[in-house]
Amino acid sequence: MTTHLQPRVSELLLRNVPLFSMLTQAQYTLLTGVVQRRSFPRGTRIIRAGEPTSSLYVIMSGRMQVVVQDGKGREVILAILRPGDFFGEMGLIDEQPRSASVVAREACELLTLAKQDLQAVLETNFDLTMTVARGLVKRLREADARIGSLALLDVYGRVAQALLHESEMVEGERIVSGHLSRIDIAKMIGASREMVTRVVKDLERRGLIEVRGTDIVLRDRLFAHSDCFL
Repeated sequence: MTTHLQPRVSELLLRNVPLFSMLTQAQYTLLTGVVQRRSFPRGTRIIRAGEPTSSLYVIMSGRMQVVVQDGKGREVILAILRPGDFFGEMGLIDEQPRSASVVAREACELLTLAKQDLQAVLETNFDLTMTVARGLVKRLREADARIGSLALLDVYGRVAQALLHESEMVEGERIVSGHLSRIDIAKMIGASREMVTRVVKDLERRGLIEVRGTDIVLRDRLFAHSDCFL
């Protein structure tokens, strides 16, 4: 794994990280000595499924994808993580090996906190413990929603749901940026790239989305129709 270790992190940096925003002064002092700041190039596999758990990771910049392989060896994207998100906490709590791999979709910068240091802080900070617990619950809810969509929605519904989930507000418009390819969508919803391409073209023809270069702009009508692709 190619990585570049950065200088020791500052207390100001930690205070601006949502996960660490509720710490005490003593805990900030502790973490500035143990949190590491690392940069990784695009394509780096940060953690691998099946490996023992050793650290918590917080994304400072760049996007990551959480992936597993299905029974036929094909890659399935479970989630796309953004700056401010954290990962690796599940194995730190249940002491089990990594359940999925996490890969850098683009050059990224992460904060890493070793297992024993995280546990030392969790034992003395209820708010941080609850934040980590809420993160776990959020992932479980998203997993439930994903399973439900795969079981109940047709390909149109699954594409629409993926677009809605991955969209961001940019200057008053809800946009799926070009970082999400047709192949990515296919890996997220369990369909072929060709089928996703056909659905995207049809959604554009119906005026529910606008393909603008590599970006996809979601129209209000898509929200109105998102529950109707059954």
